[in-house]
Amino acid sequence: MKVLSPSQIDRQLKVLPEWRLRRSLLTRTFTFKDFPAAIRFVSKVAKLAEAAWHHPDIDIRWNRVTLSLTTHDAGGLTRKDFSLAGQFDQIISK
Repeated sequence: MKVLSPSQIDRQLKVLPEWRLRRSLLTRTFTFKDFPAAIRFVSKVAKLAEAAWHHPDIDIRWNRVTLSLTTHDAGGLTRKDFSLAGQFDQIISK
């Protein structure tokens, strides 16, 4: 998979406004009412990630979950990262 150019990344970030670029990572922090709700979200993230065979770094802090994506094999951000980020956003909008 091909690494996106800076202008392509900027366009993708406009589609996913809650996500941020931090170094070469696409990140977002989700906040929930409590720890069990955060864990339920992580479980859904895991199923989507496994189906896509593309796994985010996950940091859980009580009611906050931070997801970070990059395509290690490609050496940066690819369409795969943004596609999966959009799927993660859909979990909370249901």
